Amino acid sequence: MSTAGAPRRVHEGRWVVGRAWIMEHTGASKLTAYARLHAHVPAPSPPGARRKGGLQTPEEEWRKHYPLFPRLLFVLDGTGPAGVENRIIALESALLHLGPAALPGVPVLAATLTDLLRDGPCAPVWRPVRDPDQRLPWTC
Repeated sequence: MSTAGAPRRVHEGRWVVGRAWIMEHTGASKLTAYARLHAHVPAPSPPGARRKGGLQTPEEEWRKHYPLFPRLLFVLDGTGPAGVENRIIALESALLHLGPAALPGVPVLAATLTDLLRDGPCAPVWRPVRDPDQRLPWTC
């Protein structure tokens, strides 16, 4: 089958790799930082300031680099099954704490390094933090 001329899909992701002893401390702070980045709109220029290209409506800073906000991929390592469950619950709690407006439409997924090494990143090893009972490929 030829793919000549077919549009090519590019999947962007921000990988957060965490060993058990640091993931609990950094997972929530990473989500908070990405939520702030997602919502950040630069302050408008003061009246009378010259702007490149005329009047422009301010937009989120990340839109200058990406058509869509990259999905957030948490890779969990250095813990057993109970520890993985605890890390995913902590990530889910952090998202709930940020509120429903945080990272709208942005997939936040978690997988274990063991599963990734065994099955590969395109296999359905990713668990959506908002619905951790599902298993998805990261490109869904």
